[in-house]
Amino acid sequence: MGQKTLKEMLKEANSSIQSINPNKAIDLVGNNEFIFIDLRDKSELLKSGKIPGAMSCPRGMLEFFIDSKSPFHKEIFSQKKNFIFYCASGFRSALGTQTASIMGVSKVSNLSGGFSEWVKSGGAVEQIK
Repeated sequence: MGQKTLKEMLKEANSSIQSINPNKAIDLVGNNEFIFIDLRDKSELLKSGKIPGAMSCPRGMLEFFIDSKSPFHKEIFSQKKNFIFYCASGFRSALGTQTASIMGVSKVSNLSGGFSEWVKSGGAVEQIK
């Protein structure tokens, strides 16, 4: 199986996942069929805020939150919703989207450009206290 670089892993992930651009995603905030999942660390959330209503799921916990047999499972991932994953720039969320898909989450997409593009596109930001 040979060693892969991060660049190769990202290229592979991006070729196998669905992405959504921030301009389209902005219209989905508040739609109960869509759940935004923030994969950034708590310190990032405190510093820059998050998409309104987004659930925090640090990237390191994603597999544990998704797996229904894990003691850390989050019931939200058992719902038949459309999940939109994001991070700061879209790299962690591309890998996370691929992982979620492999783990059986069928309706999952990556927010292109991540939170930084969301903000540049005029997306609302909820501050964390």
